[in-house]
Amino acid sequence: MTENVYTNPEKRHDFVMFFDVTDGNPNGDPDAGNLPRVDPETMQGLVTDVCIKRKVRNYVDVTKGGEERYKIYVENRGYLVDHKMRAYEAVGAKKGDDSKSDAAKQWMCRNFFDVRMFGAVLVGKKREGYNCGQVRGPVQLTFARSIDPIIPLDISITRVALENPGDKVRESDDEKAATGTMGRKALIPYGLYKTYGFFTPHFAADTGADSEDLVLFWDALQHMWDIDHSSSRGMMALRGLYVFSHDKALGNAPAHELFDRVSVRKRDGVRAPREFADYVVTVDDSGMPEGITLTTLVG
Repeated sequence: MTENVYTNPEKRHDFVMFFDVTDGNPNGDPDAGNLPRVDPETMQGLVTDVCIKRKVRNYVDVTKGGEERYKIYVENRGYLVDHKMRAYEAVGAKKGDDSKSDAAKQWMCRNFFDVRMFGAVLVGKKREGYNCGQVRGPVQLTFARSIDPIIPLDISITRVALENPGDKVRESDDEKAATGTMGRKALIPYGLYKTYGFFTPHFAADTGADSEDLVLFWDALQHMWDIDHSSSRGMMALRGLYVFSHDKALGNAPAHELFDRVSVRKRDGVRAPREFADYVVTVDDSGMPEGITLTTLVG
């Protein structure tokens, strides 16, 4: 496989990603009745890094989950202790024996994509007896923030079907529904979100993340939206992915200066954006700092 600069695990990579949502809830807040997350001061929408990494994990599990090296540690409704138990068995350690915790940690890195890329706390509760240490992954993400303020909507919905006969009442000789079953659905009409990410080669060397992992990661960011559709999320899509790769492992320029080269604004005359075409994304690739390569994967 020919290695591109943005798939080289020995180089630092900083990236900007844009995605949007139409008539959906990209990331509900359980402390606010599952309404879309917002910054209360600016009313800009927020999507957590955990939410984005969940989509990456799901994509990797669907496409490569059958391969031992690409198992997922933080599975949907899985038990973390089961994986740590497997690690102890693989390195010949007994429950409660911490002498081989480093070997168990390396086993976890070799076998679980998300541990290798995102890191993980593998200590667990003391009573479990399986200590695989802590891993700091090379890939880190920020919260995504919408470009403009969003308007969270809480819409009432109804269901005419009844759950069981006890949901009916007798009126004379006819049985009728006592009431329709009511529910709620939270959404925003439209929001364009921007998030930042970082790949640090020093941590990649520790976890064993390689070029194939990077290829899969970039592929996941581009295609994970199409296996994550649901009525509650509305229409979500990737709109831009720009990768700044450095010649030096420590970097050739500060990340924030590179990110400032990617800007977005509403088109003239647009008051309430309702589609991606209402925005203009501009990338300044002139006078790039020495040793920096910009790759536009989507844009």
